[in-house]
Amino acid sequence: MGKPTGFLDYERRSAKAEAPLDRIKHFNEFHTPLSKEEQEKQGARCMDCGVPFCQAGVMISGMMSGCPLQNMIPEWNDLLYLGNWEEAYHRLVKTSNFPEFTGRVCPGLCEVACTCNLNGDPVGGKSNELAIIENAYRMGYAHARPPKVRTGKKVAVVGSGPSGLAAADQLNRRGHSVTVYERDDRVGGLLMYGIPNMKLEKQYIDRKINIMKEEGVRFITSCNVGVDVKADQLLKEYDKVILCGGAKNARDIKAPGRDAKGIYFAVDFLKATTKSLLDSNFEDGKFIPAEGKNVLVIGGGDTGNDCVGTSIRLGAASVTQLEMMPKAPDDRLPSNPWPEWPRVCKTDYGQEEAIAKFGRDPRIYQTTVQEFIKDKNGCVKQARIVRLESRKDEKTGRMAMMPVEGSEFVVDADLVLIAAGFLGSQDYVTKAFGVDVDGRTNVATEPGKHLTNVPNVFVAGDMHSGQSLVVRAIRDGRDAAREVDEALMGYTNL
Repeated sequence: MGKPTGFLDYERRSAKAEAPLDRIKHFNEFHTPLSKEEQEKQGARCMDCGVPFCQAGVMISGMMSGCPLQNMIPEWNDLLYLGNWEEAYHRLVKTSNFPEFTGRVCPGLCEVACTCNLNGDPVGGKSNELAIIENAYRMGYAHARPPKVRTGKKVAVVGSGPSGLAAADQLNRRGHSVTVYERDDRVGGLLMYGIPNMKLEKQYIDRKINIMKEEGVRFITSCNVGVDVKADQLLKEYDKVILCGGAKNARDIKAPGRDAKGIYFAVDFLKATTKSLLDSNFEDGKFIPAEGKNVLVIGGGDTGNDCVGTSIRLGAASVTQLEMMPKAPDDRLPSNPWPEWPRVCKTDYGQEEAIAKFGRDPRIYQTTVQEFIKDKNGCVKQARIVRLESRKDEKTGRMAMMPVEGSEFVVDADLVLIAAGFLGSQDYVTKAFGVDVDGRTNVATEPGKHLTNVPNVFVAGDMHSGQSLVVRAIRDGRDAAREVDEALMGYTNL
């Protein structure tokens, strides 16, 4: 259980972040890891609770509490404290396919649910996870382990995001022959082009993909299933197909002037930036420029924050971020007790950088765009903003954020980035396979299942359940792999 008094003896310590005004000069990760000795002390802080909420992965009040992968966190915390890093690695990868990804981009659901978080600082489960996997690579025991026996069964995975990679990894370990189809030029989906480099450097994705290749997974890039390859062809060639195409339909902002030049979806902005960075270090000019521009980001979530941080690195003159909802409280309310997810105000790296660069928080709460204002060339130059308040919608009878009459104001905006979330799967894929979709355009299945209405076609990840966290997409991919394996073999040991 680590050290019985560890949480009293040792303070929580985390990797040190580079100062905001220094890190905005580059697109690299900006945290300096703890030493091995200090990391072992962080493992000592774990109490091995009788009921380890950190690994529960259950929904409480509509929010996930604890690790969705059910990572055996107290076990590898104890091993870390004892200095047994190799066994800690083997415990970690029993439940987690990609700790090198989740250790960087997971919001730390385990830490929120940690018992120490009730009256103090939680155990640093996320940083411990990352330290364990990175040490494993350095020491050489996170190497390829190809399956010794092949089953003769073939599975196609459409999409190489977190769920697709997890499903492919699991099924390949079982001995099935797996081919992953990716429409972009690089493998990784959301991980590659949806998450900026400063949060997840792409060398770590390539490192894992190369290991998966050594283990026998086949990757086909620049191949758009449903266009370049027909659904019927895959169903003839493979025993099973898993759709992991993500929730790619970006939610739009319908306001007068929306057709102005200079308005982009956040996903297109982030993808173009990362691709140009990887291809040529921006020398090809194939990115959406922000230098010298007044950037308006519509949306207050993680993607909106990534747009803020990316715009600053590209040289934006100013950044404003609109958030429809009211500012969350700075501290937990009695109505939001542990171990629920804390509904408190979070200032992320992009907002920290905006405060350091421009002297103010970029967020304006309870607002939305009423109109985009064009210049004589049809380019966006300003946006008319209106404040919102919570009122009952007379049409639906539900409470909704409604405009406040007379509250309009104008902000300068040469570049507008829409980060308002995603609506569901893209219909050219769902129609190609003939799978049913629900009212939110997610692929429909029976509750808790992954088999679609089409025989031999399964679904996983955001395409199945809607926009979600990377760690939950990985969990869904693992669950889909288990269901596919059972369908292929009559039983499963995944």
